[in-house]
Amino acid sequence: MPKETKKNQKVRPPVVVVMGHVDHGKSTLLDYIRKSNIVENEAGGITQNISAYEVAVKDENGDDRLITFLDTPGHEAFSKMRARGAQAADIAILVVSAEDSVKAQTLEAYKTIMENKIPYIVAINKIDKPNANIEKTKMDLSEKEIYLEGMGGDIPFVLISAKIGTGVKDLLDMVILVSDLHELKGNPELNASGVIIEAKRDGRRGISATCVIKDGTLRAGMFVACGEAIVNTRILENFLGKPIKEATFSSPIRLSGFESMPEVGNIFKSFNIKKEAENYVTGFKEENRNMNMIENQTAYAGKTIPIIIKTDVSGSIEAIEKEMMKLNTGDIAFKIIGKGVGAINESDLKMGNVNKESIIVGFNTKMDSGATDLNETLKVRVETFDIIYKLIDWLKILVEERRPRMETIEVIGAMKILKIFGGTKGKHVVGGKVTTGRIAQGSTVRIVRRDFEIGNGKIVELQVNKLKSKEVFEGSDCGIQVETKIDIAPGDVLEAFQVTIK
Repeated sequence: MPKETKKNQKVRPPVVVVMGHVDHGKSTLLDYIRKSNIVENEAGGITQNISAYEVAVKDENGDDRLITFLDTPGHEAFSKMRARGAQAADIAILVVSAEDSVKAQTLEAYKTIMENKIPYIVAINKIDKPNANIEKTKMDLSEKEIYLEGMGGDIPFVLISAKIGTGVKDLLDMVILVSDLHELKGNPELNASGVIIEAKRDGRRGISATCVIKDGTLRAGMFVACGEAIVNTRILENFLGKPIKEATFSSPIRLSGFESMPEVGNIFKSFNIKKEAENYVTGFKEENRNMNMIENQTAYAGKTIPIIIKTDVSGSIEAIEKEMMKLNTGDIAFKIIGKGVGAINESDLKMGNVNKESIIVGFNTKMDSGATDLNETLKVRVETFDIIYKLIDWLKILVEERRPRMETIEVIGAMKILKIFGGTKGKHVVGGKVTTGRIAQGSTVRIVRRDFEIGNGKIVELQVNKLKSKEVFEGSDCGIQVETKIDIAPGDVLEAFQVTIK
């Protein structure tokens, strides 16, 4: 493997993800960029082929500069990057509508960008709309601690209309500038490594995956390993679906023929021979096995309540978590599957809908209109509060409702059968003596023969000295009619019992 030196480091194109509120124009922007920067007869079917693509932009010197866009900004891969130690995107574009200004999903996107520690550009979109208010949007961003250039901060921004293309070229120029400032580099002499963006199976190609190379070069005939999945790069295609012989950093590619499904968000590595790839997979399996052992040793054994928490401010989340953890017991505990600041939205509902046991609680926040409509179908349990102790009291009730119940069988009396008087199908008239406790009319009984339970039944009538009775106590003789499918014989014992749920 070539030694890593500054000499063989080359400038690499940026990988860009576009994020923001659902109605603020992310898809429109991506669509405009795609159609405007790729030859028309090639651009039409790109999104059907691959979930990332390259565009060429001329810089100030007139040279072509490439930018890779991830075509699915809400993609599962992006949320898994930190857990896998990878970084799918180098730069983010945060789209904010000049009409609607900052929304809850805007802040969620911003939080994700900050957690991933990647540079970003704010694109203020829909500036062509009659209700656009650019200055208000800037002020709203400042109030949320997103300080733009000229507004007390250093976050670059561009005014655009994704629909008609105003400012889009300036936005792409800004992407190149930010990329240059952060000196994105790669070594083309290394074997390629990168991130799995998408994976799927189809009848013709088998298992294929969309990948973005983050460093090195991938050549036809190499072997790629991702987790436990291996593929030979015989079928190597670019983002247009065209066969290629090699690809280097920042390029989106598609590989087909994986032996098993690679996990989206995982890092992939490439090798010159299959044995090296197999050794990598073996090491991954061993590491995974050790991690699973540790997780299993510390895993909670009781029942869990999956919960999503949404609040008005982040401090409220911490307070709720602290109080909620006090409600956990040895047999039931809350499992936080999501949390965040802002309105309860469609993403929260979809996450909660994965497990029908999930609940969503909101504190000083409500469901947005899209979520309200969606929940007419999903019917996820959502509760909102404006007083924290009422929220905690409700959670206490929920814990008690869902706490695992233990059934205990308590024997209340036993009767030894001494004589069979006869009976009809399913009902038997017998005589005997109560040896312990009491036997009552309506009791459920189990039939024991030579210390083995052979069936059960119900006492439908009870007599003492030919007089009907409701119950008979220890030491008394009696006659009973038992409803059972079992043929009772002298010497059998009927044990009356009750089930108690604790």
